[in-house]
Amino acid sequence: MSSRSALEGELAVVAGFADPTASLEQYPTPADVAAHVVHLADLRGDVAGGTVVDMGAGTGMFALGAALRGAARVVGVELDGGALAVARENERRVAARTEVHWVRADATRPPLARDRLSVDGPVTVIMNPPFGAQTGNEHADRAFLETVADLADVSYSVHNAGSREFVKSFVAGAGGEVTDAFAATLTLDRTFDHQTSESADVNAEVFRIEWGRDRSDGD
Repeated sequence: MSSRSALEGELAVVAGFADPTASLEQYPTPADVAAHVVHLADLRGDVAGGTVVDMGAGTGMFALGAALRGAARVVGVELDGGALAVARENERRVAARTEVHWVRADATRPPLARDRLSVDGPVTVIMNPPFGAQTGNEHADRAFLETVADLADVSYSVHNAGSREFVKSFVAGAGGEVTDAFAATLTLDRTFDHQTSESADVNAEVFRIEWGRDRSDGD
């Protein structure tokens, strides 16, 4: 297994959105944060040999990280066709051995069936859903969690700082358990006209969730 810093270096070539949409909160996941999350998932046995799904994949940062770490199958689900075009180009840039299956679809209603995703290992979702910061898009991350609860054995997700009580309450209600939670800082370059500085640090929290399934039989 390569180091976290080596993975970050491999992901540094991943390009961001060519024409981002503010209403979709299309901010790129920084390579350092993606490497941290994927490296942790790999250490916990949630990547190698299993299926990894990147929900709301954007330009593919998490999906490509999982592909570089040897997931048996990787699926990236993204609604925006322009972002998927960049993701496919990014796949060529990183040259991972595992092919990524790109699916254009709403990540809250993906055309995926758990019994068709499952292989010998777990189904793991890794995602950076919208924080719900835009007016009319509040609590957007809830819809992502609802989808993941039906699909995954385990998930890793990035949420706005201060989301811990909401996430823990939602997960407990769905029969799951938050096993890990840690703070992360997303350093984001200026993307939209309404941003006044060239870069900004966004405080976030990352959660590892086990969804209460018997991982020995995939039921």
